[in-house]
Amino acid sequence: MTQSVTPSNVAFAYSREQLASIVQDILKQAATAGATACEAEISEGFGQNVTVRLGEVETIEYNRDKGVGVTVYVGQQKGHASTSDFSPQAVADTVRAALSIARYTASDDCAGLADPALLALNAPVLDLCYPWALPVEQAIELARECEAAAQAADPRISNSEGATVSTQQSHFIYGNSLGFCNGYESSRHSLSASVIAEAEGAMQRDYWYSVARSAADLEPAARVGRIAGERTARRLGARRIDTTQVPVLFEASLAAGLIGSLVSAISGGALYRRSSFLLDSLGKQVCSPLVQIQERPHLAKGLASSPFDAEGVLTRDRDLVADGVLQGYFLGSYSARKLGMQSTGNAGGCHNLLVGSTGEDFAGLLRKMDRGLVVTELLGHGINPVTGDYSRGAAGFWVENGQIQFPVEEVTIAGNLKEMLMGIVAIGNDVLVRGSKQCGSILIDRMTVAGS
Repeated sequence: MTQSVTPSNVAFAYSREQLASIVQDILKQAATAGATACEAEISEGFGQNVTVRLGEVETIEYNRDKGVGVTVYVGQQKGHASTSDFSPQAVADTVRAALSIARYTASDDCAGLADPALLALNAPVLDLCYPWALPVEQAIELARECEAAAQAADPRISNSEGATVSTQQSHFIYGNSLGFCNGYESSRHSLSASVIAEAEGAMQRDYWYSVARSAADLEPAARVGRIAGERTARRLGARRIDTTQVPVLFEASLAAGLIGSLVSAISGGALYRRSSFLLDSLGKQVCSPLVQIQERPHLAKGLASSPFDAEGVLTRDRDLVADGVLQGYFLGSYSARKLGMQSTGNAGGCHNLLVGSTGEDFAGLLRKMDRGLVVTELLGHGINPVTGDYSRGAAGFWVENGQIQFPVEEVTIAGNLKEMLMGIVAIGNDVLVRGSKQCGSILIDRMTVAGS
């Protein structure tokens, strides 16, 4: 058992003012040493993770992390160095290291800081930090409650991989030599459980979890456990099926990954490297006309909310896909310059993508599908980002007459992402909020399901 008990009233070791002061010192040192431009980010975080397995405490872990990253430009030569030591000597050494690296790199005419006109000099203040002063004893009881609910969900549950309660809090400051210097605090807490069920010599495993900025928004521990147990038990008796072509319904927990494939294809790095199946797609139909996707960076408590991106560029609300037509890319400053475009405020990733529902609940999606496969688990990474070819191991449930009939395992689903996105016939209202993409279950008109 790993054990590291710490008081529940821990706090940051450094204030925002202290972090900002270190960033300003870095910018000054870089300029004095000959850098024509510089940017730096400094961060600190701490948290606690408690895992219980079979009613006994398995791990109690406490983490405290910090780091500084320094990027300098000598003309358009770029160097980067980092350290976890905040001492003046270590910071000065890191600046020197970044400068040394820059002087040996090739000049790149797209390298440099963000466009000054795009910086979030008047960034909105977002409420993203909800500290959870959770004593270890209470965390243990929550984990036990969660695991017990999972075990009680079905008499066939025979073992447990444990239940975990996690609480994390962090803050950072980003600054650059254009005069931008800002940052904020954030939090992320979670509850999870994973159990094993057994019947007739066969075993199945599944899990469930809840994550939120605020502990008050987490699903109750008993509910997380119960869902984990029910999902595990319902997989017992899984069969293989014959190879066929049928509609496929991606459960909400997996549908976000499908949207993630779209995001990757329209992100700057893939586009300027010409390694995307959606090259030159701006203003073109890339999805079914039913698909509406919005980016909302300033959502209250949003897990991917941010007033500015990793380069200090102001984030803005925008429509990404309207009636299936692509309205914009995901660009940071470098990729934007490579493409002859302007940063979209997405250095570091996307911010709260909201995928519109066509109105059906999960039962309604099953009725609409009538006959086909519900996918609840995907295995492997069989996606070709250049061609869009898609082939992954899967497990789920077979559906006839709009009703789930039996669990399915050891099958492969295959298609092409271009056709899959165009073949979306419904998007459910069963949205799971777990990350940067908020999406209900997605029904695709036809894919190849390879079985026995």
